[in-house]
Amino acid sequence: MTNIGQKFVSVVPLLLLAAIVSATVPTPLDPIKVAPHIFELEFENDRVRVIRQTIRNGETQPLHAHPDRVVVYLQTCAWLENDGQGGERMQSFKYGEVVWAEAETHGGETATVVQECKILEIELR
Repeated sequence: MTNIGQKFVSVVPLLLLAAIVSATVPTPLDPIKVAPHIFELEFENDRVRVIRQTIRNGETQPLHAHPDRVVVYLQTCAWLENDGQGGERMQSFKYGEVVWAEAETHGGETATVVQECKILEIELR
């Protein structure tokens, strides 16, 4: 075996170990870590993670990040949100409604929900 081949073979186990460790270490912006009073782990395995989110009026979420995910509304939910043009618009979802949500990093805005809102977020791995 050549010198380069020997170096490659010795590096492969380290790369595999790094991949395993990085897959299990939560990001610093993991919502469950930064806001456990809002985000609660319901289920997790190597293929999926399910988080229950409770949005309460007047509560400000800290900065956190989400991967792409499926969102299921566990009750009718409605809130005001910034429309990006200096105004506000009403956002609403019906009980049982399922939507796709793109990855995002957000926080720091105070919730203006009509009533407490419960959501399941399903993250595929």
